[in-house]
Amino acid sequence: MKRKRLVLALGHDALGTNLPEQKTAAERVSKTIAGFIQEGWQAVITHGNTPQLGMIHTALNEFAKNHTGYTPAPMSVCSAMTQGYIGYDLQNALRQELLRRGVSKAVSTVLTQVTVDPYDESSYAPMKVIGRILTAQEAKDEEEKGNLVTETNDGYRRIVPAPKPVAVVEIDAIRALLDAGQLVIAAGGGGIPVMEQGSRLKGASAIIEKDRAAGLLARELDADVLMFLTGVPQVLLNYNTPQETPLSRITASEAVRYADEGHFNVGSMLPKIEASVEFVRAGSGRRAVITSLENAGDGLLGASGTIIQS
Repeated sequence: MKRKRLVLALGHDALGTNLPEQKTAAERVSKTIAGFIQEGWQAVITHGNTPQLGMIHTALNEFAKNHTGYTPAPMSVCSAMTQGYIGYDLQNALRQELLRRGVSKAVSTVLTQVTVDPYDESSYAPMKVIGRILTAQEAKDEEEKGNLVTETNDGYRRIVPAPKPVAVVEIDAIRALLDAGQLVIAAGGGGIPVMEQGSRLKGASAIIEKDRAAGLLARELDADVLMFLTGVPQVLLNYNTPQETPLSRITASEAVRYADEGHFNVGSMLPKIEASVEFVRAGSGRRAVITSLENAGDGLLGASGTIIQS
């Protein structure tokens, strides 16, 4: 009998910002995930990395700036580092919680690369501000290296595109671990963005929306449920207005209509909605859930959150 398969995407609110917050958050979210495992779900966990990526990128580039012989770290390298240390906290917290419940199950973090199409128009539309504040001279130096910068209230910062994910490079390894009954952490931060150059994979100076990568992962694993944990219990129409309206159950077509009407923010809810629609339309009997960590259990049962089905 086919086991129920879940791809669970953890947002920023579920992971904290600094190291102590992250460790505490990992322990908190592990209780919810362990409950899903006890209920018989196979699960792949993915997560955001925006605060962690900014911290690592800033630290390594500041170090290179002040120490001769060292070079700035490419965005792809910084993304790989976030997968390692977020995965480290998550897998240890999950292992501990499962053992506390009498469940012996391996938990593995897979360093995950995701290919992007350099010819896709999204690869030429910078939208993600990253890294530390730059002076005017530093901004000029970045532009001379081919990087893009944008002016902010405090100075200048780098800005990179968020191209659409094409394929998960390590999908066979993730699938094999899942089939073997392991709990898998993969595609953290949307995956390390890479471009195919013959047999070589070259890191891209970009960030992949983790929600879009989660949707791709769920499709390639033929998951039953794609769940996004975010800061609100339900998706809201007319957000932050007197006409604010929560959505409980909607079809993919209704979700597309609401998106076309401009109800969802490009940098937060819209990628979740679009990934959900692509996922549920790619197979029969699938559903996507958008809710908060506190409502995740009921959301998985279809009793809470926003449920999107075909």
